[in-house]
Amino acid sequence: MAKKKMVRKKKVARNEAAGMASPVVASKKEPVKRSKKDDATLGKLHQLAGNIVTFAERKKDPHLDIPLRSLSNVSFNQSKKILEMGKKKTQRLLFNLSQAKSFMQTLLVGSGTKQLIEEGKTTSIRGLYYLLKHTIEGTKEETFNDQGECDPIIEDCEVLLESLREELHLYAQKKGDMVGELVIVDKGDEIDCSRMGSGGYGIPSIVEPDVIQFKKCNARFVLHVEKDTVWQRFNEDKFWRKYHCILTHGGGQPPRGVRRMLYRLHNELKLPVYCLLDNDPWGYYIYSVIKQGSINLAFESQRMAIPQAKYLGLRSIDFERCGLSNSVKISLNDNDRKRAMQIANYPWFENKKAWQKEIQTMLDNGFKLEVEALISRDISYVTEQYVPERMAEGNFLD
Repeated sequence: MAKKKMVRKKKVARNEAAGMASPVVASKKEPVKRSKKDDATLGKLHQLAGNIVTFAERKKDPHLDIPLRSLSNVSFNQSKKILEMGKKKTQRLLFNLSQAKSFMQTLLVGSGTKQLIEEGKTTSIRGLYYLLKHTIEGTKEETFNDQGECDPIIEDCEVLLESLREELHLYAQKKGDMVGELVIVDKGDEIDCSRMGSGGYGIPSIVEPDVIQFKKCNARFVLHVEKDTVWQRFNEDKFWRKYHCILTHGGGQPPRGVRRMLYRLHNELKLPVYCLLDNDPWGYYIYSVIKQGSINLAFESQRMAIPQAKYLGLRSIDFERCGLSNSVKISLNDNDRKRAMQIANYPWFENKKAWQKEIQTMLDNGFKLEVEALISRDISYVTEQYVPERMAEGNFLD
């Protein structure tokens, strides 16, 4: 046994003599390089904590004034054409039995995101939940019982700090792809989106300028499709190469990373955005979110909404216009009809005759259509005829 220890000591000594680090010696961490945005977000977190300390020192009830995230505090700005959050706020008090836990949870999330920024790391919202979850000392109480308790607190912190989730170094599940005549730099790696094969470039959750920079763009517009199945058809047919565009999808309801990418492509590269979505209330809603913003995330509309986005299709008149067969019809159910009427009453749709006619025609038809229904005409009908014809005609809904 002594002989084995001696051999190991000699081996370590030889490694050190040769300039090799011992496997048990921790390497020094490089200093974290923070962006100006990181420093600004840290400043907000420090101010938040400082305010709580000040309340305590003055023997006042510590509280947080959190902007109200509900429909009653959301309005449509007619001049900007986006949804905006109002000025209503709700107080969250420490010395209130019904609010004490959520007060503590809010500060925990703030502390966790501060740690992430200071260490120059990111994590998922699920990861933050596990980072903060523990049993409070001396009790049987958990800081968070489940993910459902943590997610709303994260959104509260976003509006409280006026910071995007991504600026808090948090990301959501990646869902969405991009292909086309665009070269980007992603964390120092140059990526040509026209040379990404059949899978395309996976749009990450965090697409801010300090992470992704646009290096070269030969595209003339962006075509956003609803689902990856349709996106695959456009990619395989090299639609983006023939028509010099960027092709994206969001896997249905586009996540924040995709919406933020579309916003940047439109505002920074001045590319028009066209949406090819299903002819149903959910397709209309997706367009609404891309164009005006989300009711739940109204505080982020100014950094995500694209009021100039155009709805290319599918349209309620396409069943006859495209000569589709009865087999592709999907009957509307009560939930579809209810949702359609809700969308028709949105302030940004209610005064648009074209949209009112579109929704009413779908209701009168009694059925909805998916973009994939065009395959019944021909496997590449959507890429070779439908979209090129609609683009040539300028036949869009606004």
